[in-house]
Amino acid sequence: MAAQRRPVVIGSIGELLVEFVCTQKDGRNLVAAPYVGPFPSGAPGIFIDQAAQVAAAFGGRAVFAGAVGDDAFGRVILDRLMADGVDPGLIRVVPGVPTGSAFVSYNSDGSRDFVFNIAHSAASHLPGLEEIAAGFLAAGISVLHISGSMLGDAAMRTVGLSLCERLEDQGVAISIDPNIRAELISDAGYLDGLQRIIALATYVLPSDADAEVLYPGQDFDTWSGRLLAGAAKVVVLKRGDQGCIGRDAAGSFALPAHPVTVVDPTGAGDCFCATLVTLLAAGQDLPGALARANAAGALAVQKLGPMEGNSSLAEIDAVKG
Repeated sequence: MAAQRRPVVIGSIGELLVEFVCTQKDGRNLVAAPYVGPFPSGAPGIFIDQAAQVAAAFGGRAVFAGAVGDDAFGRVILDRLMADGVDPGLIRVVPGVPTGSAFVSYNSDGSRDFVFNIAHSAASHLPGLEEIAAGFLAAGISVLHISGSMLGDAAMRTVGLSLCERLEDQGVAISIDPNIRAELISDAGYLDGLQRIIALATYVLPSDADAEVLYPGQDFDTWSGRLLAGAAKVVVLKRGDQGCIGRDAAGSFALPAHPVTVVDPTGAGDCFCATLVTLLAAGQDLPGALARANAAGALAVQKLGPMEGNSSLAEIDAVKG
């Protein structure tokens, strides 16, 4: 089923980074080696860039709240987001503080090692809560998406949680990708904040790895059923090369992954979530939105760089068939 032509405004908030990718495997960021970049990145930034491209197909928009430094890396991020249609009105440019960064090194077993600079960068200098809330409401956002990666910083977590509570009270749907990263959860309040947002969320979108942390020893039917008995309307489990499973009041739907050559998996989950949430908010049913999100994820992993594989709805449909 094609997406219905109902314009939506998708909002997100969090860290904006540039990413550098090591060209040699198994160094774990400990060995001198060539890196390529800067690639625009940050899980919420990847999400909103993809959401903007999908929403544009039916007259929708995307708005982001975050911050970059007044430097070349900040320009890289802003140029990409604006070129793809993201409204930058709530993105601060912070003088004298460097743009956030991430360095990723891949290993032969498929695992990744990251070094992040978020807390001491412009990425954590979000606009104030009142400014963000007023800006999102003025833009008429339909959905606020949160990536759990932003919750690893205590100050950003406070803003994100308060924003979710405030906007949910105003009828805005909340979307959450837990996106749990060991490198970012040293703060004891992290999982508590994440669980509080999950309890508010209309769309809950964990990966297999997230589910193992949040719901250890429980199968999908058990924990997704519990979420759907609460605030959630849609629960989706992202399973990487095993595909995905989605569930709503109408039932469960499973899809295999597309058989593609994986170049760089970073950002594919964010791309998947953005496609899914934007289409659901626009009126697409879950099976149709899930098929398109699955195709978007397949496109994303075939390009080096976390945002380089983001795609338009026409490109997604060419893959989905």
